[in-house]
Amino acid sequence: MTASSRPLRVAVVGAGQCDEETAAKAEAVGRTIAEAGAWLVCGGGGGVMEAASRGAREAGGRTIGLLPGEDLGAANPWIEVAIATGLGEARNLLVVRNADAVIAVGGEWGTLSEIALARKIGRPVVLLGSWSLTDPQGRPAELPAVDSAEEAVRQALAATRLGEQAEPDL
Repeated sequence: MTASSRPLRVAVVGAGQCDEETAAKAEAVGRTIAEAGAWLVCGGGGGVMEAASRGAREAGGRTIGLLPGEDLGAANPWIEVAIATGLGEARNLLVVRNADAVIAVGGEWGTLSEIALARKIGRPVVLLGSWSLTDPQGRPAELPAVDSAEEAVRQALAATRLGEQAEPDL
């Protein structure tokens, strides 16, 4: 399978615990990723990761969870392929490295690290109710911040190198 023939992979990053509103956004993101034919990659845990995975699987999508520990049983029940890394928070790099684009939904410090790592390695990032960032000179970071799951997925897919050939059909 060539890179151009494989499904796009979108990482959904966010806190391991979240409120109902954030979970609803994450679930809608997961569902929209699946409906677009992309695969969802996440850290495999609870909160945003579980909600996004649930949305993707209920829509018939594929889910991959890169777990921080060594216990495959720690994956949320919506993860189809669990990978135990044993790397702790260092697995955040693997999450974003194994995606064509990243969508941050809400989040805490771990989410901020995933946003930074994604940008460092050249992955597009879309923010949905997530961090507001500025550079050291106080200029806003050039990261799209959107208001809906559908727009987050549309922008993430459009920003991928593979997605540049055609506008995603959402």
